[in-house]
Amino acid sequence: MFGFAAAIRALGRDFGFVKLVIGGSVGLYIATLLIDPEGIRNSGLLSFMSPSVDAILIFGASGQIPVFQLERWWTLLSAGWLHGGLLHLLFNMNAVRFFAPATAELYGAGRTIIIYTVSSITGFLFSSVVYHVSLWNPLAGLLSILGLNGAHLTLGASAPISGLLGALLYYGHRTGSRAIREQILGYALGFAVMGLLMRGIVDNQAHLGGFVGGYLTARFLDPLTPERGDHLLVAVICIALTALSVIVSIVTALPHYGT
Repeated sequence: MFGFAAAIRALGRDFGFVKLVIGGSVGLYIATLLIDPEGIRNSGLLSFMSPSVDAILIFGASGQIPVFQLERWWTLLSAGWLHGGLLHLLFNMNAVRFFAPATAELYGAGRTIIIYTVSSITGFLFSSVVYHVSLWNPLAGLLSILGLNGAHLTLGASAPISGLLGALLYYGHRTGSRAIREQILGYALGFAVMGLLMRGIVDNQAHLGGFVGGYLTARFLDPLTPERGDHLLVAVICIALTALSVIVSIVTALPHYGT
């Protein structure tokens, strides 16, 4: 590895991706608080230390409004690194610490990053499309009651985390491991129940879209084949595009902030 083998090993199995996600998410969360401190909300436990709507829009929240009304399609990438409150951030970062290393152990760091990125896109795209369609769908009221109507604004790492669950489930199917399948299905069922109990707060469609995206991406990548150099190259591109999406969000939104 051109003399970098020791440095790469020091990053761990995930090549430092978990630290990158946690560091990036925490940094962006703090930035969303600092840019509009007067708009911080503390109306309850779940909304404790919540950034203002303006702040999350500036940094790249996704959903029907940004994607379809504002045509900020790149937010499908940036939204997975933003969070709507302190508890939201802590819960998701704990899940990243748990599921990302397990996925990297089975798929390799490069393919894990690809799965994470694609799942963010599919999760937030599905949520945005469903909400957009529900605006003129006669079943919109029922979907809203069930918490399945998507979101006009959405963000959080739970969409790509759901993609990691989908990838782990596919690994269980691909290898015939009943233990892995049952464990992951248990986690998925738990998340689904929590989403139904917290409908209106949890974006169930983003979770579903992320889960399906992760499963299909894992199937395409095939965990039983060795990870290749081009997987790592694509992973670097994924990280670069995600960072660019946040930068573009800020640059395009700041001129309109406060107007």
